[in-house]
Amino acid sequence: MSRFGIIAGGGPLPRQLAATLRAEGRDAFVLALEGHADPELLGEFSPAWIRLGETGRGFDLLREAGVTEVVMAGPVRRPGLAELLPDWRTARFFARVGWKALGDDGLLRAVIDELESEGLRVVGIDAVLGGLLARRGVWGKVSPDPTAEEDIRRGLQVAKSLGEVDVGQAVVVQQGFVLGVEAVEGTDALISRCGPLRRAGDGGVLVKISKPGQERRVDLPTIGVATVANCAAAGLRGIAVEAGACLVVDLPAVVAAADAAGLFVMGVGFQ
Repeated sequence: MSRFGIIAGGGPLPRQLAATLRAEGRDAFVLALEGHADPELLGEFSPAWIRLGETGRGFDLLREAGVTEVVMAGPVRRPGLAELLPDWRTARFFARVGWKALGDDGLLRAVIDELESEGLRVVGIDAVLGGLLARRGVWGKVSPDPTAEEDIRRGLQVAKSLGEVDVGQAVVVQQGFVLGVEAVEGTDALISRCGPLRRAGDGGVLVKISKPGQERRVDLPTIGVATVANCAAAGLRGIAVEAGACLVVDLPAVVAAADAAGLFVMGVGFQ
């Protein structure tokens, strides 16, 4: 079988992916992005490290490692050009596709095209870790009440609108009021920002979905134990994610943390 390359961003997902491939007897090469991937989580897999702007070196490392298929795993904060310090290969890429004209979805599709132009096959993480996709229904002991169900419906409506203009994937709604929407800051920062905005009474709900027409091979929305902890700290009372289109890292631990905090966690669909 071919050798997998894992382009590792932040969070626990790259490690889980590498560990799963290892358990299946598949050889994986981890190419970790400096300032995004966690060295402690990936240390046992002896990753190679590059800056985001070192595209040329990254392709060289993938070729030298015999990689033919790549999986992109974990969030990557989009840098400014000054921070990127692009090498010639990266500069040529942005000269061709543009920078400011591209939203997140357009940029990700351009990255996939660039990888495939080098003879690499880009594989969606759900093709390797299909068991991580959120299933429909309530997962733990706590269920949403009618007020929370209305907040979920409102959140789905708003999140879909955000996704259609390539802004974000998540929204926090409390008692019908939108406390915050996700933009470049990411979900964890959104949750933290909404904590001080909490109104009296029943807490709000985090709703997270994939963008309409989203490129599923990269950037699928993801939640994990840290998401639950952040929601509890912000006074939220539940999390609803799009079933079949969001990843749940370590579902048993997520459910246990939610039950302990008195939060509901669930997968929902559009009517």
